Amino acid sequence: MTRARELDSRVVVVTGAAGGLGRALCAAFAARGARIAALDVAGQALEDLRQQLALPEMLTLHCDVTDDGDCRAAIAAIVQRWGGVDVLVNNAGISHRSRFGETEPAVIRQVMAVNFLGSVSATHAALPALLERRGTVVAISSVAGFAPLAARSGYAASKHALHGLFETLRAEYSGRGLDVLLVCPGFIATAIAAAHLGGDGGSAQGPRTVVGDALAPEFVARRVVAAVERRQRLLLVGRVAWLAWLVSRLAPRWYERAMVRRLRAEMNAGS
Repeated sequence: MTRARELDSRVVVVTGAAGGLGRALCAAFAARGARIAALDVAGQALEDLRQQLALPEMLTLHCDVTDDGDCRAAIAAIVQRWGGVDVLVNNAGISHRSRFGETEPAVIRQVMAVNFLGSVSATHAALPALLERRGTVVAISSVAGFAPLAARSGYAASKHALHGLFETLRAEYSGRGLDVLLVCPGFIATAIAAAHLGGDGGSAQGPRTVVGDALAPEFVARRVVAAVERRQRLLLVGRVAWLAWLVSRLAPRWYERAMVRRLRAEMNAGS
């Protein structure tokens, strides 16, 4: 039986920490006694987070995950402060809402730069410290990481890429004690919907259509913490995620048609 991972006094790094899920993750790990290193590009939001949580063992650092130098500097500061890294949560992310043919390639590159390459940079910077502590890497993926998601081709591509990267990372370092957890929640009630990019790079127009009830960030965060403690490899969060996992594999054509109907409903709502 695999021994549970202890989080008390362990160092947990969260990227995109100032967002809705990021804040919930920081709070949930802190509730288990972890030391929190919160990374984000939003300086004022980070300060708000620091004041909101008021943790004695918390470090807030400006970090643009698309910048290799920023990631290396942030990890170096954390190691200098606490001596190492036990858990890295790759949570920073953005999305877009537009059909592929109506989406500028630059928008997809921007989404990939944050969601995928940002995880590459943060993980590469933290890997030596994680290996030293036989730690855990967490990638916040999505239903879009294993199934199509209409009007989110760039987002789905970035999440699919995360699975290829981190499943390979797990295989490469399985003999050195590194745990890798992929988290695939359904729709989460966060402000990311308001920040969706449109096909031209501006703000997406119209409301976001969701399937099922949106999950509370706090619920998702608690599930992530429990999965890290249990040393899980994959975490599906919410009924929608479980149904999508099953249906996309057992009836992929039906799933695709359902996505098309969802796309039409969303585009009609925005017109």
